[in-house]
Amino acid sequence: MKELTRITKIPFQKTADITATNLCFKYNQEPSILTNINLSIFRGEKVGLIGANGAGKTTLFLTICGVLAPSYGTVKICDRLVKPGEFNPEIGLVFQNPSDQLFCPTVRDDVAFGPENMGLSPEIVEERIDTALSLTGVSHLVDRIPHHLSGGEKCMVAIASVLAMQPQIILYDEPSANLDLKARRRLINFLQASPETIVISSHDLELILEVCERVILLNQGRVIADGIPQEIMSDRDLMENNNLEVPHSLTHIH
Repeated sequence: MKELTRITKIPFQKTADITATNLCFKYNQEPSILTNINLSIFRGEKVGLIGANGAGKTTLFLTICGVLAPSYGTVKICDRLVKPGEFNPEIGLVFQNPSDQLFCPTVRDDVAFGPENMGLSPEIVEERIDTALSLTGVSHLVDRIPHHLSGGEKCMVAIASVLAMQPQIILYDEPSANLDLKARRRLINFLQASPETIVISSHDLELILEVCERVILLNQGRVIADGIPQEIMSDRDLMENNNLEVPHSLTHIH
């Protein structure tokens, strides 16, 4: 039986955009959802976050963003301590279901919402809208009603609404869920070209392999493995012991 915990030493990089130290989270007397999470994610990295349902992935995202207060430990964004409930312009979260993120009458209104609430001038807001819609390839949808869009269109508009705030870090929670093959491929191409520091939580392990140079495996709120995606996800014992399957493209490796 192979060792079930594998942490690859990450080479020194100059700037940590996200640092979690002894991070724990639990609801009252319930079992812990996150236990002693220690990790750093560096400027410009593309990191995949994998684990079975209930592993703690979404809770980790919400704690990093300051939506949830840690039971113990700390999170720093760009070397600044995250205070629960406080807006952090450096970080954006793209929800698993875009319909939870899009709530305005038009696409333009949704994309404008963040910059307007940051107190930017109307001219800069318009510039941010145009840039975000152009980057995501949905400029032609600017006057459409968000809830009338397809799943792929909603996904890209939700991403545009985050990009308009120009965060340095973006967390993507299951971004390819419910996308057809064409929309998924467009999303992968977009993520590959993204200059931001990104963390992608996903059950779509082939997407993680295509986009990310590092993967973190969670199980029951603990970091089980952290390192090169092809090495971690091709380890059948490691994957099966954490209720995951080796991605089809890696089944020939072991």
